Amino acid sequence: MALNCGILGLPNVGKSTIFSALSSAPAEAANYPFCTINPNVGIVNVPDERLEKLSALFKPQRTIPATVEFVDIAGLVKGASKGEGLGNQFLSHIREVGVTAQVVRCFDNPDIIHVNNRVDPKSDMETINIELALADLDTLAKRRERAQRSCKIQEEKKSAALVLGVLDKIEPLLEEGRAAREASLSDEERAAVLDCHFITMKPQIYVCNLDEEGMKAPEAGNAGAYIRAVQDRAAAEGTQAICICGKFEAELAGIEEGEEKKAFLAELGLAEPGLSSLIRAVYRLLGLRTFFTAGTDECRAWTIHGGDTAPRAAGIIHSDFERGFIKAEAYGCADIFHYGTEAKIKEAGKYRIEGKDYIVEDGDVLFFKFNT
Repeated sequence: MALNCGILGLPNVGKSTIFSALSSAPAEAANYPFCTINPNVGIVNVPDERLEKLSALFKPQRTIPATVEFVDIAGLVKGASKGEGLGNQFLSHIREVGVTAQVVRCFDNPDIIHVNNRVDPKSDMETINIELALADLDTLAKRRERAQRSCKIQEEKKSAALVLGVLDKIEPLLEEGRAAREASLSDEERAAVLDCHFITMKPQIYVCNLDEEGMKAPEAGNAGAYIRAVQDRAAAEGTQAICICGKFEAELAGIEEGEEKKAFLAELGLAEPGLSSLIRAVYRLLGLRTFFTAGTDECRAWTIHGGDTAPRAAGIIHSDFERGFIKAEAYGCADIFHYGTEAKIKEAGKYRIEGKDYIVEDGDVLFFKFNT
């Protein structure tokens, strides 16, 4: 799976504004559909209070956060699966990302054009999800033809039968405008159709894009109904719905002075930028986890996959570390925050020595021993 997140939705729902706030690298944003044709790509720091605390303790020369990639994909419209609104080009961009964040407009503003001339989150989500399902149905039909031909070849008959069985599970969902990821599949079954690159197999979260009034009083006026529509859809799919104000976040991203930024956040009653929640949610949705290295030279967050072993984590730093891995000295972030020093962690018996089979936990602080 690609380790990035595609920001998608209808035209003019605030995707590019949110992307600009995320990456602090302004994407073209204007009040007309299809402003974004070629996808913009931004590398975004993952907010992590643990790294900040480690830096406060070790006072390193530099602090390096984990990052995640976001891709601003142009707006989809009804008929995109058949090529409407440059749909085929845009759909190909979605196929290349690991997870998707569907931005849904949850504010009224007559000065900002809505592609359907009315704000209706339920209808907007349905339009996007149906178009993605229709695109996957075309993919499924082509894969079924290939599998049926393979059934006539003795050496390929067994694997082809497995593929056809999986397609039989997925097809009814897609025909209902639902996602392939809702199918109950084993790891073997998922692997069998990996080459299909189904768009709706990708994990997805929803982003309610509110105006400032909606953020201040999310239950007031139309905003409450809009948010509930998105939350209901997200709950039905077993995923998240995150509320942010794209315009506010873009303005906030342009403020460099810390106290001024805090005051700006306080205006909406926020403890941190709303985008921080989105970034962390995407990071987890991609199956990513963080371990740390800490010292006076550098405190750094390193990205691994959930379930990675200590040697694999060592290889993220340098391939020689993985090849010559001997052991990992480890403790949890919570330990250093509680005891204050590594010496006191050792006195408390919390300092661990881990071997090759150790599964690294999110928040571990590691120091690797290896042969050169």
